[in-house]
Amino acid sequence: MPPSPSVTGLLASRSVILTGHTGFKGPWLTLWLSEIGAHVSGYSLPPPTDPNLFDALDGAALLVRHVLADVRDRDRLAGAMDEAAPEVIVHLAARTTVRQSYTEPVETLSTNVLGTLQVLEAVRTVGRRCAVVVVTSDKCYHNDESGRPLMETDRMGGADPYSASKAAAELAVDAYRASHFPPAQLDRHGVALATARAGNVIGGGDWTPDGIVADIVRAPTRREPVRVRNPSAIRPWQHVLEPLDGYLTLATHLIGPRAAAFCRGWNFGPRPFGEATVAALVERFLDGWGEGRWIDESRPDQLHEAGVLRLSVDAAINELGWHPRWGFEEAVARTVRWYSRYVNGLVGARAACVDDIAAYSLAGPPGR
Repeated sequence: MPPSPSVTGLLASRSVILTGHTGFKGPWLTLWLSEIGAHVSGYSLPPPTDPNLFDALDGAALLVRHVLADVRDRDRLAGAMDEAAPEVIVHLAARTTVRQSYTEPVETLSTNVLGTLQVLEAVRTVGRRCAVVVVTSDKCYHNDESGRPLMETDRMGGADPYSASKAAAELAVDAYRASHFPPAQLDRHGVALATARAGNVIGGGDWTPDGIVADIVRAPTRREPVRVRNPSAIRPWQHVLEPLDGYLTLATHLIGPRAAAFCRGWNFGPRPFGEATVAALVERFLDGWGEGRWIDESRPDQLHEAGVLRLSVDAAINELGWHPRWGFEEAVARTVRWYSRYVNGLVGARAACVDDIAAYSLAGPPGR
């Protein structure tokens, strides 16, 4: 395995722009980049929930520039990119849930596909040398639900509007990489472009409507059971710091001397067969929380969501030197601890996140 590059050393003092910095992953990544000395700019709509992690972290104070605007606004986005003069761009802005995509399919496809196209157009028109990591999803693949871990070479597809939007975003990136930013001509155009496909993330500060962790945290305080739609569904659960470490590791390769070799799609998920059912996640979380119960609300006529989803991370391990550090149990325990300390007023959101970042940075790969 090649040695993992030093994220701290290579990104310190660099200009980084994040789209979607007010969501769930975005505030965690903003804080982490700020902690390692990067100069971070953010471009996003206002935080989508109340409460939200961005405000809990006082995220605006971590940023060099904080722009609240729609990622589909080409002129505003290009202006923000030009002003930030980024060396690294991480595109996170997106609609993020399958169920919302069924009720708002046009908005989901527009945000996730057109938004990605506008980011790529802004990069093209601004004309700066930079590394670009476009974050899509593990749901971008045509999933036959055989249980086989999906690989980066598998074809794109989607059986719901959200999955289709992420598959289409991947195809859009492929088209721009082939036409405007070919890796073989990187010295000419200067744009190293890659995509990142993560598993299902958990961690402190997630208040996403219909998000399983947010539902678990809210239910006991309301003296209600956690209502679980797909308890037997298997997902590649991972702590939010796992894919963020993957995005940063990928970015360091894209600004390195062999950048052209890494301009493609990459999976960041748990170790092989480190996945678990939704029911297992809920039960382990409630055990750690110390109260609450759940009920099965699955129905034969409910909207389709994949029954099994696994990711192969062999390429990231063998070629990027990245590896998952926290297994399922540790990811859940860390998430429970974050919410328990924060909800009970024992620690602020920023201190809780910094504690997790420090512990993760010191962790090695699981011994199993």
